[in-house]
Amino acid sequence: MDTETETRFAEYVDHTWPTLVRAAIFLGAAPTEAEDLAQTTLVRCYTAWERVQGADNTEAYVYRMLLNAFRDSRRSRWWRDRRETADARDGLDGVEPTTGDTTDAVALADAVHRALDTLTKPNREVVVLRYFVQLTEAQTAATLGIAKGTVKSRLSRALAELACNDHLLDITGGPR
Repeated sequence: MDTETETRFAEYVDHTWPTLVRAAIFLGAAPTEAEDLAQTTLVRCYTAWERVQGADNTEAYVYRMLLNAFRDSRRSRWWRDRRETADARDGLDGVEPTTGDTTDAVALADAVHRALDTLTKPNREVVVLRYFVQLTEAQTAATLGIAKGTVKSRLSRALAELACNDHLLDITGGPR
């Protein structure tokens, strides 16, 4: 890469880093793992920067790379072994430990994460990309490689599930 291109890439990294990390967290990664996934995505972007810049929809292309990195991490034997070891050590069988912090912000974040965990993987991906990353329906469809109508139907189903989710009803005071 020439100096000018590297400068543009560095600016892109500074601008994109927080949303990549946040998206990875909402996809289900722990904060440190989310940073690793964002870094992996940006390394892949660096090595294919001409293709990334040349894409019709750069944002969709990059978030597709993040999604692929996330899926790859979940497929690896290392991940399964690590998860089983951590669950056995904690005796939690996949339940995340709570910190005991009772601030409203922590309660809200916890409720959102728990509610998102109840969604199917495809529905969760659509919700995260559409509402947390704030991609358009077209960008979300391009990122996931699905039709725009599929994005709409998955969003509709996911939002209906979230609307009656006990974790969210607990913090909104809604009916049970």
